Amino acid sequence: MDLVDRIGIEYPVVQAGMSGGLATGALAGAVSAAGGLGTVGLLDPRQLRVEFDAARERANGRPIAANLLVPFTTRTQLDTILAAKVNVATLHGSFDAGLVARLREAGVCVLVTVGTVDGARRALNSGADGLVVQGIEAGGHLLGVEPALTTLEKVRDATGSRALLVAGGIADAADTRRALDAGAAAVVAGTRFLLTHESRAHDAYKQRLLDADRTLETMLFGIGWPMRHRVVPNAATDRWCRNDPRGPAAVVRLASWTRGLHRLPLRTANVLTAIQHPLIPFYGPGAPLTGMPERRVDSTALYAGETALRIHSVVPAAQAVADLAGLTT
Repeated sequence: MDLVDRIGIEYPVVQAGMSGGLATGALAGAVSAAGGLGTVGLLDPRQLRVEFDAARERANGRPIAANLLVPFTTRTQLDTILAAKVNVATLHGSFDAGLVARLREAGVCVLVTVGTVDGARRALNSGADGLVVQGIEAGGHLLGVEPALTTLEKVRDATGSRALLVAGGIADAADTRRALDAGAAAVVAGTRFLLTHESRAHDAYKQRLLDADRTLETMLFGIGWPMRHRVVPNAATDRWCRNDPRGPAAVVRLASWTRGLHRLPLRTANVLTAIQHPLIPFYGPGAPLTGMPERRVDSTALYAGETALRIHSVVPAAQAVADLAGLTT
């Protein structure tokens, strides 16, 4: 069975699982109701169940996905996801065959995000039903090392898998068509859905994306989770990434020493944002959310893919689905 048919979505459009409060039930439910696949990002267990319920209420019986940041996912969060009977789970940031097995035993379709052929093979060997092939142009937590369609071709040729989704560089219907023509089963869009009314990104964060003229790949926001990130500039990156977009070498080393902090509750990332300052190079992965003070947009990660340079408006999530699916002109 075709992966899109198995998931049960009308259009081959998936909303990326932006965790930490960016993608909650309002966004996921609106995307699913419009015929795509909406994804609730990882949250603390109590919040997570509330957001799944909100997504179900809005989705009109259509499928819902959960995004699992593997290093941060706890047993309680997994239990919450299974109890909510989500249809799809997207795993990001690591590999965990036991987690994949438990999800699949519960009838959940499991997608694993990869950025290389080696990662794709490992994910398929772990039992994944499909892969989200991420390109280097994607926003947020980066696994991709080459352009998305280049990586797609390499993964398809190396694995023979047809259950491949593409993430990175997806802003409009033309991007979707190119990805499908290249062999993708569906596209995964993050920045386009971040710039919707239903996203819980702070309004000032959204405006920074609309005004952006560049993105950068950095490790500045790696306390607790030392990964590469793609962001748009702010005061923190202007100060600390002038000589090297990755950030000062000492900061990158410090981030690597804090790897074990992922065992702390996910809310720790948002707590850390309250004490971050552009003059102090100590930044976690939390993003500025609705309700936070506007000043935090200059001391937190403004995650965005390169498509931020091609997106010029904040729209309803249903319109974003229609635009990506080619239903609008």
